[in-house]
Amino acid sequence: MPLRSLSWTQTPAPEFARHATLQRAVHLLREFRYEQPEPARFYSALADDTALMVAGLHPEPLDGAVVLDVGGGPGFFADAFTARGARYLSVEPDAGEMTAAGIDQRTAVRAQGEHLPFRTGSVDVCYSSNVAEHTPTPWAMADEMVRVTRPGGTIILSYTLWWGPFGGHEMGLTHYAGGHRAARWYTRKHGRLPKNLFGVSLFPITAAAGLRWARSTTDAELSTALPRYIPKFAWPVVHIPVIREVAATNLVLVLRKC
Repeated sequence: MPLRSLSWTQTPAPEFARHATLQRAVHLLREFRYEQPEPARFYSALADDTALMVAGLHPEPLDGAVVLDVGGGPGFFADAFTARGARYLSVEPDAGEMTAAGIDQRTAVRAQGEHLPFRTGSVDVCYSSNVAEHTPTPWAMADEMVRVTRPGGTIILSYTLWWGPFGGHEMGLTHYAGGHRAARWYTRKHGRLPKNLFGVSLFPITAAAGLRWARSTTDAELSTALPRYIPKFAWPVVHIPVIREVAATNLVLVLRKC
C-alpha cells in the first residue's frame, strides 16, 4: 500500500493540531526533567497530554470507546482516559513496573505487546506511547495493535526516535557516541546501570522504519504521521528524510483499520 502524500495546505489531525503549541512543547520539556526524580509528576503530565492527543486523533468521541494502552506501565494513564469517559484497558509485561507506583491496576493485563490477549477487532482505539523503542520487535507489536482494533477504529503508535535528542533517554545525548558506550558512561557516573539499558530494554528505532511498516500493512491505512511534541508549525519536518530522524524527536503514526 503506497504512503499517501499528506498535504500541509490543510493541517493533518486538526483537533490535535489546535493543542500543538510552543507553550505545550515547553511545558512538556520542563516536566521531562522530573522523569527520574519525580516520576509521578512527569507521567501524570504525560498521561494528560496523551489522552488529549488520542482524543484529537480519533475521529469519534472517546466517551464509551474501548481504549487499549499497549505498555501501560504503573497505571498513570488510566485516570486521564476514564476522565474522558473511555473504557480503559492496558497491557504491561513487567510485573515490577505494574506495581511501581502502587496504583490500582484492575483494568490491566500482564502480557507482551507482541502477543495481545484480546480478540481480533475488539477495541475502538489501540495506542502505544513511548514503548516501541523498548522492544526488539516493535513491528510485531504494531501488527498486533492493528489486529485487535475494530474496522474503522484507530491505531496510534508513538515512539521516541533513536537519533533524536531524547533517544538515549536518561543517558542524555551520550547515546550519539553509541548505546553501549553511553550505558558504560552512565554507570560510571551514577554508580548504577541506567533504567533503559541499550540492547536489553532500549533499542534504536527510526522514523523510516515506522513509515516502511505503515506502507507494508494491508489491514490498516496510514491517515497521518506527525512529530508528537514539537509545535505544529514544525510538523512538516516529518516529510524530510534524515532530518526528521533528529528533528521530529518522537514520531506518531495514526492508522485507520480497514
